[in-house]
Amino acid sequence: MASLLTHAGLPMSEPMAFGLASGLAFAYLPIVKLSGMPLIAYRMPPKHLIKTLSKRLGARLHSRTFGNPEQGRLALNAALDDGRLAGLQSSVFWLPYFPAEMRFHFNAHNLLAYGREGNDYLLSDPVFEAPVRCASEDLQKARFAKGALAAKGLMYWLDEVPLEQDWERLIRTSVLSTTRILDGMPLPWIGIRGIQHLAQRIAKLDPAQSKYNRLYLTHIVRMQEEIGTGGAGFRFMYASFLQEAGEKIGAASLCEASTQLTAIGDDWRQFASACVRASRNKGETPDFAPIAERLRAIALQERALMKELGAWAKRKG
Repeated sequence: MASLLTHAGLPMSEPMAFGLASGLAFAYLPIVKLSGMPLIAYRMPPKHLIKTLSKRLGARLHSRTFGNPEQGRLALNAALDDGRLAGLQSSVFWLPYFPAEMRFHFNAHNLLAYGREGNDYLLSDPVFEAPVRCASEDLQKARFAKGALAAKGLMYWLDEVPLEQDWERLIRTSVLSTTRILDGMPLPWIGIRGIQHLAQRIAKLDPAQSKYNRLYLTHIVRMQEEIGTGGAGFRFMYASFLQEAGEKIGAASLCEASTQLTAIGDDWRQFASACVRASRNKGETPDFAPIAERLRAIALQERALMKELGAWAKRKG
């Protein structure tokens, strides 16, 4: 989205796009499985980010899915031939430029197509530092992979992007929305309550079920540190948004909140390290209570920060 907006003439950093879309979140979703384990998310879904950011900026968003893969291929080719940048949702597993050890069946990966040469598409993938190439047949498999979160060839692009924005109103609106996502929903698996729920699940792990415990803890770490920018990474990204937003509108409170959230991100990384140590400990019975307590402490820190940010967003001037 940052690239699409910048290309349209509205310079946008990735943290600013993430923050204005109210992307920071947490969800523990036992009804959605990845490799038999519950989905653990540290941000809002990609479609939410795309639609929310477009709406708040007043940009016109076009999106299409396709029942016929060939129609999806032709639509992408037509968009690229017209000079458009096209956002795509795809599966990670079928993208050959990913190293083998990074490929798994995750269908909600977003990337940007900006051109094609012969049978290859030219892609900008947020996981990689430099542009990549992907053969047409491989991209087709990735765009139309079956299973959970199947993309059905989703393609999206922007036009009519307003270049003048009321930045203070945008920032206050988005910050307030983020506080409500993280600490304003009554559902037990969402936001701060979701973090506390995960802590409870860890505390109740049966030490006798060593194989399951290893799988569960490594799954938590994988969801946090290896998928996208993960839990701590999204905290660091939102902290960057707060810093940039604070400097943009002269709000020292946001810069202070940025420092606090960076420290919380560090605690998320320490929590992941504790999970890894417990999953590798084959000689002794692991004590899950300190890991759960570390996570509960993170939840309390995030709740306190959301209350501070919510109070700031509601103030006028």
